[in-house]
Amino acid sequence: MKYFKLPGFVRPGSTANNLSLIILLMSIFLLPAFSGCDKDNDSPAFAPDFSFELADDNHVQFTNTSTGEYYSLVWDFGNQQADTSTDRSKSYVIYYPVAGEYQVSLKLLNFTGETKNISKTINITNTDLALSFTAEVLPDNPNKVRLTNTSQGMWDSFMWIYRNKEVADQTEYDAYFPYSGNHEIELLVNRDNNSFSLKKSVSIAQDDPDYIQNLTLAWSDEFDGAEVNQDNWTFETGASGWGNNELQNYTNGDNAEIVDGVLVITARKVNENTVPGSYTSSRIVTNGKHEFQYGHAQIRAKLPSGTGIWPALWMLGSNFNTAGWPACGEMDIMEYVGYDPNVVHSTVHTPAGFGGNGNGSSIIVESCEEEFHVYGLIWTEKRLVFYVDTPDNVIHTYAPPVKTDENWPFNKPAFFIMNVAVGGNWGGAQGIDNTIFPQTLQVDYVRMYQEP
Repeated sequence: MKYFKLPGFVRPGSTANNLSLIILLMSIFLLPAFSGCDKDNDSPAFAPDFSFELADDNHVQFTNTSTGEYYSLVWDFGNQQADTSTDRSKSYVIYYPVAGEYQVSLKLLNFTGETKNISKTINITNTDLALSFTAEVLPDNPNKVRLTNTSQGMWDSFMWIYRNKEVADQTEYDAYFPYSGNHEIELLVNRDNNSFSLKKSVSIAQDDPDYIQNLTLAWSDEFDGAEVNQDNWTFETGASGWGNNELQNYTNGDNAEIVDGVLVITARKVNENTVPGSYTSSRIVTNGKHEFQYGHAQIRAKLPSGTGIWPALWMLGSNFNTAGWPACGEMDIMEYVGYDPNVVHSTVHTPAGFGGNGNGSSIIVESCEEEFHVYGLIWTEKRLVFYVDTPDNVIHTYAPPVKTDENWPFNKPAFFIMNVAVGGNWGGAQGIDNTIFPQTLQVDYVRMYQEP
């Protein structure tokens, strides 16, 4: 075999020749790539800029005058208004109601992720809308605050916001604060599709001793019809165990009836097998029909008896389907397990404590299976108070001093649930006595009182 000799090469197979060959190949294939790197990484030039002019004393028109290649524009108009857009030709007319200097910025983002900014100062010399209001505790009622809108200028509408309440277009309004402490009041003014806000804090020196007496009846079911009023209640059905390994099958009304002005929910035995479906019962809810946020709930009821029975009168957060449990919050006004006679339980379930770790207490009610008793809940933005018969006969109080989403999901609406379960993790903890059936939960009324 003959070898052709190239300049600078030695006989193939030698170490020097192999190194030379490697260097030559690298120069052929890699150098063009490296020589083009700087060129490819050079981003197209772009420069942010905008112009502005007064449309009138309090409206400024902004126009994008940026140059070069870029993808998006982020505007900050210096008055809590902002916008992000990919439309280069979009212009804005921004309202500045109060005289002063405002720093307006525009940020551009190009296709490689590079950003550039520019900011300019605009000067507004005219005050067109100045928000102000007074908040004075009434001398003859330390739990009411007179709010007066003293704002200057023109607006389309306004509202007072306090204690999760909204009151529209009342220049002078007496706001009610039943509990002591510092409370925030917001005046929200709308003009030209823009919203402007002013907040103040007011101090209330004492709780209102007449709070409960001043509540009025907002809704009730006295069960005085011929059958369960389905404008008020929905039957939830099935034998899924309901998250507690319960054994009853909830029916669509077969286990609930009205007898002499009393709702009667009956738990019946189907067979002796003590398995899911061996019993039938009812579970009724006001979900989607009547929901409440804060108030005084009362349920007058007589409880069933016997080992394995588990009735409950309770409320569940209306956002259950979206937030899930226990994030929606659960307020058990009354729970009863038949193997522990005459002991009534009230419990709160939140992400901070749920299931066996729920926050609750119990009380002895000697005649709960033989007589009707009122099971109540006083629900305010500060606390939950569960009681039996009278508000001073407290079962449990729940009032975390610092409220968070984890321990206080009770700042949203909730609905009523009444049911009789059979067996389950708690109700069936000591088995089921099949000789006790049928068993009935009897409810005279459900009432909800709220602030007028």
